[in-house]
Amino acid sequence: MKKIIGLFFVLSIGLNFSFAKGRADIDIPFDNVEYGLRAQDIKEEEELKPLYTLKKPAGELINLQESWGYVMQNRESEYNSDIPLTDVCYFAAEINSYGELAGVPKRSSLDVGNARCHLVIVCESKSLTHFILNPNYDLRKQLIKDIVKAGAAYDGVQIDFELVPERDRKHFITFLSDLRYSLGSAKWFTVCVPARVKLLSEDIYPYAEIAKYSDRVFIMAYDESWSGSKPGPIASVDWCRKVMEYAQKTIPERKLIMGLPFYGRTWASETTAGAWYFSGANRIMTEHKVEEVTYENDIPTFKYTAQVEVTGYFNDTWSVLQLCRLYQEAGIQKMGFWRIGQEDPEFWKWVRLTK
Repeated sequence: MKKIIGLFFVLSIGLNFSFAKGRADIDIPFDNVEYGLRAQDIKEEEELKPLYTLKKPAGELINLQESWGYVMQNRESEYNSDIPLTDVCYFAAEINSYGELAGVPKRSSLDVGNARCHLVIVCESKSLTHFILNPNYDLRKQLIKDIVKAGAAYDGVQIDFELVPERDRKHFITFLSDLRYSLGSAKWFTVCVPARVKLLSEDIYPYAEIAKYSDRVFIMAYDESWSGSKPGPIASVDWCRKVMEYAQKTIPERKLIMGLPFYGRTWASETTAGAWYFSGANRIMTEHKVEEVTYENDIPTFKYTAQVEVTGYFNDTWSVLQLCRLYQEAGIQKMGFWRIGQEDPEFWKWVRLTK
C-alpha cells in the first residue's frame, strides 16, 4: 500500500511586526479553520499550472451500500445531488453560550435528491458540553426537546460532541439513550466518535455502548496527524487498518461507518507569528540582522525575510481510493467523507452505489 504523498517546499515570507500593550498571544484554533481557495474564487486568468504529477487511479470501482458526505452550512453550492451519496449530513446546528440549540440550517436550503438528510449537532466547548450533559442542570431536558423539534424536518439526527469531559462519560451515554428514545424509532440516529485502536481506560467514547443507542456509528478515522503534531499523514493506511480492526470488533457490521478525509494540512519549520517581550523583539531583530526600525504613528515596526520549510500532507483520488479498498476488502460497505467541497472531483467517478 502506498502512503499519502508528502510535499516539501520552501517559502519566503515577509514579516511585519508592531508592538503595543495588550493581550498576550492567543493560540488560534487552526483545526477549526479551513485554508485554501474554492474553485469559484480563482480567476481564470490567474490559473496556475502545476509542476508536479499525481498518481493516476486504476482498478475496480468502489461499491458502497451507504455513502455518507458532509455539507457545510453556507457552502451548499459545493454540493450537487449527482454526487453518489445515500446520506447527506448537514453541518451543523450548534449549542450556543446559553446551552441552547442555535444556527439550525434550513432543510429547504439543500436539495439532496433521493438521499437521506441528517441534521448534525455540535458542541465546541468542553465546559458547555459538561453543563448540557449533566442531568443535575436544567439545560439537558430542554435541549433534547429542541433537537427533536429541529430534527423533525430531517430524516435523521447526528451527534458530534468531540469535547466530552472525562467525568461526563456516563452522562454522555445516558444523554444518547434519552435522545434516542425521544426521537423515536422512525428517525435515524447516528453518533460520531474519534478514532481508536484499542479500548482506553474509562473511555469517554465506548464504541460498544454507543452502538446500543444508535443506528450508525461514524468513525472519524482521520487526524492521525494534526496541526499541533509533527508533520504526517491525515490518515495513513497502516493506522487506518488498526482503527478499522478495533471498530469491527466492537461495533456491529450493519452500524459501522468508516470515515475518510478529503483534506490536507501543512506544517512550518518555524513559527513566525507571536507576541514578544521587549528583549525578545530585540533578539529576533538582531538574529535576523534588521538594519532599520521605523515609527508608524509613534509605534516602532520592522521587517525581515525568513526562509521557512513547509511540509504538506494531503489526499488525492489515489490515496482516498487506497483507504476505500482497505475497508472494502475487509467487508465494510458503509463509508463517509469529510467533507464535500474539499475533494478531487474525479474521486466520485470511482464510487458506485449498490443496493
